[in-house]
Amino acid sequence: MEKIFTTEFWETVATSLAHWVVTELPSLVILLVLFMILLRVVKFFISKLKKLLVTQTIHRQEEPDTEAEKRLNTLMGIVRKGAVIILWSLFIMIFLKKINIEIGPILAGAGIIGLAVGFGAQELVRDFITGFFILLENQIRTGDVAIINGTGGLVEKIELRTITLRDQSGVVHIFQNGKINTVSNMTKGWSAMVFDIGVAYKEDLNKVMKVMKEVADGMQNDPQFKDRILEPMEIFGLDSFGDSALVVKGRIKTRPIEQWNVGREYNKRLKEAFDEHRIEIPFPHRTIYWGEEIDPLKLSMQKAEEIAREKANKE
Repeated sequence: MEKIFTTEFWETVATSLAHWVVTELPSLVILLVLFMILLRVVKFFISKLKKLLVTQTIHRQEEPDTEAEKRLNTLMGIVRKGAVIILWSLFIMIFLKKINIEIGPILAGAGIIGLAVGFGAQELVRDFITGFFILLENQIRTGDVAIINGTGGLVEKIELRTITLRDQSGVVHIFQNGKINTVSNMTKGWSAMVFDIGVAYKEDLNKVMKVMKEVADGMQNDPQFKDRILEPMEIFGLDSFGDSALVVKGRIKTRPIEQWNVGREYNKRLKEAFDEHRIEIPFPHRTIYWGEEIDPLKLSMQKAEEIAREKANKE
């Protein structure tokens, strides 16, 4: 043991260390400085990209400022983390190479481990990738009313792995992003309430459509509803012949999520207007057939005579 740690041994160690400090340490310091600069550059470019995307989104007026910023924060956070992981991986590989550690076996082992983890976490990876593209393409946002895989409700939370939906009954539904097949956004940009108004066959359709338009115009001039309605009502005309009604179709464009409030108020006002103009809202009628040998008028007269006799006897 004493022979190993001799003066010659320590001189060799000191010489090797000095040589390493002179030849390799400067390059490692430069590598570290470059790595720190690259981290700052990536952060700077991502920040600039985020501001540019926010400006473009607001200019198009596709969504509120807070929602656009929230969505872009999520996306830019993912991009930033991905860039940092790549830079760290490159730095570690170059550093190991500089200190004469063979990185080939390490990369091979990491590849095998990554392959095993990939097979075991296929659904998780699929959920994350799908969630990223849902956010990137701005398919739905927090606060939207959407139908996901046939289930409708308010979108409460959008994450990379799941989307949380609350239906009208208060039930919370959680969907894995990778298992979402269909998404129907009912409140993107603008919404609309479609009306199928049934009136009796005897009514004048021009008068009916005029009344419908007047009611919609009155709502649009109402301070309580004018900010919720985007355009004057569209009357599409006679849509179908029902069993007991003529169906007139119309549509009112509204701000997102306001279509149901506007629709309920419009139905209320239209009923009042129809009553005022004596426009009949039909309901199913039923005719009773008494047979050929029975005369309904004769039966009515007989009944009336019986009632009259009973009344006379009582008096």
